[in-house]
Order: sequence, then C-alpha cells, then structure tokens
Amino acid sequence: MSNQFWHQIKSKYRFGELIHGRVEHHAPFGIFVDIGDDAVRGIVQITDFVDSGDMTPEMYPDIGSPIGTVVVGYTEDDRNQVWLSVKPSVLQKALVHLKVPATSERS
Repeated sequence: MSNQFWHQIKSKYRFGELIHGRVEHHAPFGIFVDIGDDAVRGIVQITDFVDSGDMTPEMYPDIGSPIGTVVVGYTEDDRNQVWLSVKPSVLQKALVHLKVPATSERS
C-alpha cells in the first residue's frame, strides 16, 4: 500500500489509542479483530494478552465478543493490519494519562 494510505491509517488509529472492536477469528498466534474498517484488520498477538504468565488459545475471548484494545503497531504490507494489545498494563496506560511518572519517588 502507498505511504499516503498508511499515513491515513496511522492518523485514524493512533499509536497508544484505545479502540473497540469485535473478535472475528481465532488463530494459534492470536486473534483477529473487526475494528469496523474495510481497509484494515486488527490483530492481537498471543504475546499481547497478559503482562505475565502464559496465554493459550483456549483462553481467547469468544468470537463475536466486544473487545477494547490499544494500538501498538502496524503491518505495512498487503496484510493491512493494525497491531493491538489487551495487556492490562497497556490498557491502563491508555486509559489513565498521568502527569507525573508513576515510578517517581516521593521525598
């Protein structure tokens, strides 16, 4: 796809932005998410579900389930994918914009 196409997609689905969709397909490596756009498809890789521990395909949300995700990247080839994450730490960061670093120490 053209650079202009990806510029438009990246403007519409900004890195770090919370977006909603529906689970449309399970795969051994993750799930595909319908984000309501015919031009691109969302994907959550199996490594983008949990902060720690193991995730298995048996734990995937049901097909057709609504899902809130955060944009974490793009596959800029003929697959036209927007990479998404549902890790709790990533969702928290997208939902709560802290003005000071959370790790700062208090005196």
